[in-house]
Amino acid sequence: MEIVSVINFLCSLHKVGKRRLTAYTMRTILSYILVLFTTIFCFTPVWSQNVKVDVGPGEIAANEAFTITVVVENDQLKNLSGFPEIEGLIKRGTSSSTSTQFINGQVSSTQSLTQNYVPQRQGTFTLPAFTISVNGQTVKVPGKSITVGPPRQQRRQTDPFATDPWEELFGNRRGNEEFIDVKADAFFALTTDKSEVYLGEGFNTSLAFYVSEQNRADLEFYDMSKQLTDILKKIRPSNCWEENFNVENIKREQVTIKNQRYQKYLIYQATFFPLNTEPIEFPSVGLKLIKYRMAKNPSFFGPSRQEDFKTFRTQAKTVQVKELPIHPLKNKVAVGDYQLEEQISGEQLQTGESFSYNFKIQGKGNISAIGNLEIPESDKFDLYPPSIQKTVHRRNGGVSGSHSFGFYAIPNEPGIYDLGDYFSWTFFNPRTEEYQTLKSNITVKVTGESKKNETILATDLGSFYDIIDLQGNNLKSRHQYEYFKVFANIFILVMLVLTAIFIFRK
Repeated sequence: MEIVSVINFLCSLHKVGKRRLTAYTMRTILSYILVLFTTIFCFTPVWSQNVKVDVGPGEIAANEAFTITVVVENDQLKNLSGFPEIEGLIKRGTSSSTSTQFINGQVSSTQSLTQNYVPQRQGTFTLPAFTISVNGQTVKVPGKSITVGPPRQQRRQTDPFATDPWEELFGNRRGNEEFIDVKADAFFALTTDKSEVYLGEGFNTSLAFYVSEQNRADLEFYDMSKQLTDILKKIRPSNCWEENFNVENIKREQVTIKNQRYQKYLIYQATFFPLNTEPIEFPSVGLKLIKYRMAKNPSFFGPSRQEDFKTFRTQAKTVQVKELPIHPLKNKVAVGDYQLEEQISGEQLQTGESFSYNFKIQGKGNISAIGNLEIPESDKFDLYPPSIQKTVHRRNGGVSGSHSFGFYAIPNEPGIYDLGDYFSWTFFNPRTEEYQTLKSNITVKVTGESKKNETILATDLGSFYDIIDLQGNNLKSRHQYEYFKVFANIFILVMLVLTAIFIFRK
């Protein structure tokens, strides 16, 4: 119907003829045009594209860079095939950016990666058509001609939207625009799963930004890499062992706090293990975000928001550290909740025949702090140093894993032996607040003859030792060959005299 009205209005203009259009008539024409465009846009489907590739302009100066940019919307840039080569231009570094916006409880994000190309000389070059794979999706990009002109002086860039061409026509003035601050229903928090721990006991620490689903403020992350580096320098305690969860990209999840739903954006997560009994202090830190001020009376052409900044701060937090209870091994034991898993190649053994045994400690705690097993000395077994294997898992808000000792041994004496007398490990369990000992539950039966006093020659000692029994042990005089020494001395003296005579005569 609106389109028909516009057509009718244009027909009426034809009747006006060549009469001069008044300002009112011009304003009316523009109003109808706006209605027409609005109607067309409302009925035109808008297609969103998750992945796109933007190619730089066809003309650049010799001191400017040509760019190819890959943009991923509402997803992370996980994998990307290589950018193409361009004859006459060389690759010179990449740059990336991430933009995240929160509007009315909804989030939208854009991540881009830009490849820069620097011209080697002036001239016209060709970017051939190419395909690039982004997150498993193949994007075809048409070729382009690139003209590199002489260097030009860099000009200060101006905002193309700094002025509104319709302001004077509709009577608006930029100086009359008014922006208001919308309160953000969001907060920044450092949380720990425990407020008090034993010495060596781990506690999970997370740093996250929370946005309520009722939030109406327009927020956007700002320079996160630099900010996070500065924040971590402040909050990492020096008296703790850190197991970092390596949060490479901001993770989002929905949580409920006091019956209100929030979007949680996890920025950093780690488990800390105190190395001494000093309290662990986490100071208050700030996170700077872009927070837009909204136009009080938004217009069709005028800006609807104004960029501003707001810093959200965490609350300071302290975690107290308790001494371990009295025990002879208090200063040596590891702390955690562990179990034993063991394996043996066989429980019926023969003297002189080797067997393998695996003592595996697994559970939740500081796996890296588990030391070696202390095995008592015994002549019942020949026990060789173990092979050690460690596995650490950082997940579900904690650190777990296993520490495995693989032994190789040879029994020397027949009998029945409880391996718990040889293989055991003591630790402190903060869950039960008790010291516990993991002992082997395997009993082996050894049969055969005693090998205790036998000596096994594993290597050949060499020919020097092989001829010892062939030689006599009678003493011989060192002076029986004295006449040979006298004859040798006389011979040397005669040779020196003859040589001297020969030299002087010549």
